[in-house]
Amino acid sequence: MSANDSLVAGVRIFFCLMALQSACGWAQDQVAQVQFKLQAGEHEFKLESDRKYLLHIPAGYSPSNAAPLVLFFHGGGGHMEQAADDYGWREKSDKEGFIVAFPNGTSRFPRQHLATWNAGNCCGSARDKNVDDVGFVRQVIADIQRQVHIDKTRIFATGMSNGGMMSYRLACEASDIFRAVAPVAGTDNTQSCKPSQPVSILHIHARDDTHVLFSGGAGEDAFRDESKVTDFTSVNDSINRWIALNQAEKTPRRVLEVPGAFGDLYSSTQNSAQIELVVTETGGHSWPGGKAVRRKKPSTAINATDLIWAFFQSQ
Repeated sequence: MSANDSLVAGVRIFFCLMALQSACGWAQDQVAQVQFKLQAGEHEFKLESDRKYLLHIPAGYSPSNAAPLVLFFHGGGGHMEQAADDYGWREKSDKEGFIVAFPNGTSRFPRQHLATWNAGNCCGSARDKNVDDVGFVRQVIADIQRQVHIDKTRIFATGMSNGGMMSYRLACEASDIFRAVAPVAGTDNTQSCKPSQPVSILHIHARDDTHVLFSGGAGEDAFRDESKVTDFTSVNDSINRWIALNQAEKTPRRVLEVPGAFGDLYSSTQNSAQIELVVTETGGHSWPGGKAVRRKKPSTAINATDLIWAFFQSQ
């Protein structure tokens, strides 16, 4: 074969490979279209256990592209519809293109309101009945993955109060799934914590929180029935626990400083995990930048939803 013939053959092989690659990509898109049939919008699902969750799929979602997944956990006494309404995650999902799920906690009421999570030492009937909420979350994620195209390397959890505590428990017991978690106004009240791999943590807390006290313990407005809560772990003890678990440096770097709030970042020298603590001076037991709940005026120094999504993206 002459040099010219070899060149022609090589060019033909190149274009054949390109055509094959294009055909394979088309086939993958077709498979995705068939396998994942859910359209953009909000969908409610009930598992075999009769437990429910809401799933919000953003406008512009395409099943041919794997999307990040955020799970948001309502606070103690809340429920999935309230969570979807109050914290801006629907709107953030539509703007940024990720999928967000709102699982519902354990409740004795038919509409599943006034629900709680078993986050270890807290809270309510979910804790008292030793509900397997980690198992439930795994079922929710498996159910979602059957219906929409999820990027398994970008699954995150966040939550308010008891829901934030639940995200800490997931970091401890489902580190094989979650890349990062972001509790707000909820400390780490797990009974044991042995993550199989590092998980990045963003913790947001108001210094004047009157429910989950910054320095530890339950405030006077935590619950009418003290037996439904616990002597909450302090913010500093929660952060120090994860500094040790993630083998992070004990000296932080100031990464946020605005009137009324600051943020310190602890980075690991052994892995890519990070721990960030963001403190607001005011706002009490509420979601910074969010709606007023039970007449609590949230801090406006930061927007927790925006900060959390930026942190998740950085991971």
